[in-house]
Amino acid sequence: MIQTPNDPLNFLNNSSADPARKSAQTDLIEQLLYEIIRVKDLIKYYDDIPNGAGQLGSSILTELVAEAYKSLVDYDTVLMKKYYDLLQNCD
Repeated sequence: MIQTPNDPLNFLNNSSADPARKSAQTDLIEQLLYEIIRVKDLIKYYDDIPNGAGQLGSSILTELVAEAYKSLVDYDTVLMKKYYDLLQNCD
């Protein structure tokens, strides 16, 4: 039996809004949220590197995530796109 992964943004799919009316901004918001979640997992990975060797990477990624959250709060679609692109390239 194949199990589907637990979708942390499942609440977006269960909204009462009509899926056909989903806007480009909603898609960008959802994609940015997925990238934020993915990068937060990377931060944990960098934090677990022994002897503090991952601290620089962790702090850079933490700053990117904080700025990405701020773009969501401010509903600045230009910055959302910028941080989506930046977070997509984090590994």
